[in-house]
Amino acid sequence: MRHTGPLALVAAAVLYAGSRVVRRFGVDETLFGVALGPPTLLVLTVAATVLATYGAYRLVAGVLLGHTASKRRRHDVRNVLRLAFGVLGLIAGFGVVTRDWVSVLFSLGVVGFAITFALQGALASLIGWLYIVTKRPYGVGDRIAIEDTRGDVAAIDLFVTEVWEIDGDLVSSNQPSGRIITVPNSVVLSSHVVNFHGEGVPHVWNELSIQVAYETDLDFAAAVMEEVAEEYLGDEMAAGVAEYRERLAETPVELDVTDRPTVNVVQKESWVELHLRYLVHPRRGTRTRNALYRTILDRFNDNPDRVAFPVSRNR
Repeated sequence: MRHTGPLALVAAAVLYAGSRVVRRFGVDETLFGVALGPPTLLVLTVAATVLATYGAYRLVAGVLLGHTASKRRRHDVRNVLRLAFGVLGLIAGFGVVTRDWVSVLFSLGVVGFAITFALQGALASLIGWLYIVTKRPYGVGDRIAIEDTRGDVAAIDLFVTEVWEIDGDLVSSNQPSGRIITVPNSVVLSSHVVNFHGEGVPHVWNELSIQVAYETDLDFAAAVMEEVAEEYLGDEMAAGVAEYRERLAETPVELDVTDRPTVNVVQKESWVELHLRYLVHPRRGTRTRNALYRTILDRFNDNPDRVAFPVSRNR
């Protein structure tokens, strides 16, 4: 695959040389009364144009992709090059067939206006792809929610985005279902896009809620929850909050962000809810919540004289 570009250019040069030979010396044979000279010349020239375009694409892509470290940027660069060389190859092919470049460009403009109404969906998706590439609402590897779709972006093509689904009809709790959902890129222009794992802050705030009785020592229970979260998350949360603050400093938004887990108390009719708030990587949300929940319940059960659970059927 590494030598595909040079080989394609060599083949294009050979075919072009063959077309020059046919043009110079001609082909006297006929088939069903039709001279083989012009068709042979046309086929050789078109094939040389196609191979030259493909070879140039492979060479340019190899150079640019080799100097691009990010997988997301490589994905975007590859799509941009495919579109650019595809358009160039199409124009070159028409030019070879008609031998009139001005009329080709004019015809493409007229045809472009004509097919706009017939291909509104495809054109909207192409514009959506351009928006995705320039504004970066999401990239390959991000976890997003768009319309009724939630999942991890696997690929962004010129017209569609492929998403590895989480939640959905088969599973819950942010677990992958194994299904791939294809979303038209045009959706990004008309729907809300939620990015759980962007380039700026690859963490999200999560909450774990535990119901306790009014007889509970709330200060003790809150301290236990914060201690468990601190032991489990530790410096990871502090580092994530530091990135979060750096991103906030670039915006006019002013928020008071703590670098340690906190507990909020919410009163209900028959019990009290303790909401543990912490920062976590979006792909480890369920795993972290389960681990915290088990450890916190074990420590609560070790102190039945200080933590009580509601027993009402109204829970």
